[in-house]
Amino acid sequence: MDDSATIAVVGASTAGLAAAGSLRARGFTGRLVMIGEERFRPYDRPPLSKQFLTGQWDSDRLALPGADAPDLDVDWRLGVGATGLDAASRTIGLADGSELRCDGIVLACGASARRLPGTLGVPGIHVLRTLDDAAALRRDLESGPGRVVVVGAGFVGCEVAATCRTRNIAVTLVDPLDVPLQRVFGAAVGAVFADLHRSAGVDVRTGVGVAGFDTDASGRVSRVRLDDGTAPEATVVVVGVGAVANTSWLEGSGLKIDDGIRCDPSCVAAPGIVAVGDVLRWQNPVFDESMRVEHWDHAFASGEHAAGSLLDPANAGPLATVPWFWSDQYDRKIQFAGRIAPGDDMVVVDGSLDEHRFVALFGRAGRLVGVLGMNRPRHVIGLRPRIAEGITFADALAVFA
Repeated sequence: MDDSATIAVVGASTAGLAAAGSLRARGFTGRLVMIGEERFRPYDRPPLSKQFLTGQWDSDRLALPGADAPDLDVDWRLGVGATGLDAASRTIGLADGSELRCDGIVLACGASARRLPGTLGVPGIHVLRTLDDAAALRRDLESGPGRVVVVGAGFVGCEVAATCRTRNIAVTLVDPLDVPLQRVFGAAVGAVFADLHRSAGVDVRTGVGVAGFDTDASGRVSRVRLDDGTAPEATVVVVGVGAVANTSWLEGSGLKIDDGIRCDPSCVAAPGIVAVGDVLRWQNPVFDESMRVEHWDHAFASGEHAAGSLLDPANAGPLATVPWFWSDQYDRKIQFAGRIAPGDDMVVVDGSLDEHRFVALFGRAGRLVGVLGMNRPRHVIGLRPRIAEGITFADALAVFA
């Protein structure tokens, strides 16, 4: 594309910024428009549930490097979301009623926190996805809540519970599955997280769902009714039950929507249109699997890769990555690389689950498909590229023999 072309990035996010930076680095000199529903330039989301929520960091420390770089030369359209897209003409409709006709489009529109029915607008009930979400929750925590109930023992829920205990706030953690993070790591590792949180004073209640919420005379949440008949006190509730890809605005666009934007292996959704980050669904050749990934590292990797696919589609190769993510809970640093599924073999090869310091390898069909470390980052970093190479499970186990 020449210097008369216009490329729009829909989503002022980590993935969107990575794509914009890669477009410039690859020599695109035309007009670059960044459209963001939020009023902020791209910021780092992982600290929202940790350093920002504890009060250690303020919002200015969340800014992503490069967002203010002069050579990025971006036309910022912040606080104005995209409302529609015609893929054939590459025309974007905006919430202010305007339209933007583009030569290329990067869809980095991300995902939104899933809410429980009847909770929207109830004082004291929060989700945690955006800076505004985190700021509202922090204000409530700083007001001296009696008890926080966290609904959902996934990563967001576990991190919020740990942050609250760090602030010496009483916490109840509720999840319908038998142990925290069971869908991610399985029952044995999930039991480690249950023990970790109980050891820190969290009231962990698993195998129980939410039946409803009670409010006080002012309308503020006061209790969470569980389906076992109990009702723990809750002056603050945090709902962490997953996220939904932001694709509703793309209905009728001509793109294929399937729990994300379905793309070819090079991140191309349609001629002149690519998708990146949380909203991207593509066939990852490393695992020969269609996947949508909601991790920070994936946001950068897909943004950088898709920029090349947009500028040079004839030579676009597949996005072949090994998903990687981390979580900080108390004094434990959890890192994982790979893609695991129920029924995978798991072997603890270093440390022990009881000590909360270990390395676990996951295998499927004779191949290493995942490595999890708790306070063992070196092993995760070392084995991640070996997963991409297709190392056998037996050879991976032999590394620790």
